Amino acid sequence: MYPSKQTSIACRGRAGAASALFVALQFAAVHSATAQVATLAPHLASQGGPIAAPAGVTAGTPPAAAPALTCTAPGEFVRFERPLLHTMRRLDSGQPVTIVAIGSSSTAGAGASSPEASYPSRLAVELRARFPGREITVLNRGVNGEETDNMMARFASDVMAAHPQLVLWQIGTNSVLRDHPLNPHGAQLRQGIEELKNSGADVVLIDPQFAPAVLAKPETPGMLEQIALTAKEENVDLFHRFAVMRDWHEVQHLSFDTFVSPDRLHMNDWSYACVAKLLGMAIAEGATRPLTAAAIHQNSASTKSVVP
Repeated sequence: MYPSKQTSIACRGRAGAASALFVALQFAAVHSATAQVATLAPHLASQGGPIAAPAGVTAGTPPAAAPALTCTAPGEFVRFERPLLHTMRRLDSGQPVTIVAIGSSSTAGAGASSPEASYPSRLAVELRARFPGREITVLNRGVNGEETDNMMARFASDVMAAHPQLVLWQIGTNSVLRDHPLNPHGAQLRQGIEELKNSGADVVLIDPQFAPAVLAKPETPGMLEQIALTAKEENVDLFHRFAVMRDWHEVQHLSFDTFVSPDRLHMNDWSYACVAKLLGMAIAEGATRPLTAAAIHQNSASTKSVVP
């Protein structure tokens, strides 16, 4: 802190002027050094390094770190409508569980700082923590830029070959971004779901992300509706990623910069980790429901499927 009152300097002739100039220069140098500490302190603190004040300057207390974000979502977004029967039976038998995550760039991990920060990698960590001692593998089969038909072309080699008990299929975003019509996508989606179900795996669809680049497209609401309706009619589960992220923004009032990468499309480390945590909660619950309830649901679904 500097005194609020001005300091009066009495000077005479050339010597007084030189003295006043020296004092003014010293004040400016100290003020500049203090401002430099205030500017650099948050950056240095974030890097974990010490904050050292320049000689003659007393550094103030660094600004308090921003509070850690809490990963939350409404309960209906972390509970599947249908139990994960194949995953449940595998866990119940004590055998290894294999999960395949197939999709485009937001499955591959675009926007993350490393492959370990992608949602499939984080999901593996979450599930192993929830099922300690169990062998759980999550395979990342995301490829940047792909659409539904591209992914289906890889089903045999990238999905069925691994004999998974659960398939997480992220779809819809690239079709929306490229302004493709919804009708062909709907037919492809139904065909793909049937192929995955026939392989003996539980299927969970993951819809597009709530991000500025996606929101700018007029096809987005129709795509979300199509995915939700198809999941219901095909008796597979849906992870409502769009609704989860919309809740962060519209209810929890998180800015897009908090959970979207600078490209305004892809997720970042925090949002990938949070989605993985919420998805892990839904998978754990769906794979551990009482078997009696699961059997009732399965019989009901079978009955409905044969009614004309």
